[in-house]
Amino acid sequence: MMSDKLSWLAVFASLAVLSALGAVFGYAPVEASMGIVQKIFYFHVSSALAAYTGFFLCCGASIYYLLKGDRRADVVARAGAEVGVLFCTFVLISGPLWARKAWGTWWTGEPRLMLTMVAALIFYAYVVVRSIGGRTEITRRICAALAILGVADIPLVHFAVQKWRGNHPRVLRNGGISDEMEVALTVAMLAVFSLFATLVLLRIRVGLAEEKVERLHRLATARGNDIEDRRRSPLLETP
Repeated sequence: MMSDKLSWLAVFASLAVLSALGAVFGYAPVEASMGIVQKIFYFHVSSALAAYTGFFLCCGASIYYLLKGDRRADVVARAGAEVGVLFCTFVLISGPLWARKAWGTWWTGEPRLMLTMVAALIFYAYVVVRSIGGRTEITRRICAALAILGVADIPLVHFAVQKWRGNHPRVLRNGGISDEMEVALTVAMLAVFSLFATLVLLRIRVGLAEEKVERLHRLATARGNDIEDRRRSPLLETP
């Protein structure tokens, strides 16, 4: 049943992505000052929100794991971090492409950009530690701490423009988009978040399967060691 639901979600996400491409490039008008480059906006903003969602999911599941020790929560945390990093990477790639046209440079010391990079580096570290640290308790706890630290940076990213007078575009707040652009942005967000949900659920499914295989491996190893110990025990030797 879970497989069927995931398959349907994947189909929906695929159709939503195609619809978003049509809405962004075929329905939404071309912005007057930046031209076609402004089309990045629809997927850049949507991917940023998806990345934050993945990071918050990782943080919440990590806290639950620290409190309850539930391995399933740890699987959810890892899925949120890995998919969040994927979308955050797209944000960091698409952002400079947009900035080159808007600001005349690929990168600046703008507060929101720098704080977004900090959050990304923290969760990149999370993924690296999970990859090389193995399935150990200390690895899970270190990564849980990284998740909490990374999410603590996200409110700073959100308020950076207001608090530190950054010049990052505030298109939505300032009402700088037309009705057609709003429709395209809504469709793009639906597409990105349906893709996000598909990838997270798929990664959770894989993670749970990995946990099951590891558990069976531990049981088989323990049983094999027990049989070997009994075979070698003097109590079982015949006189």
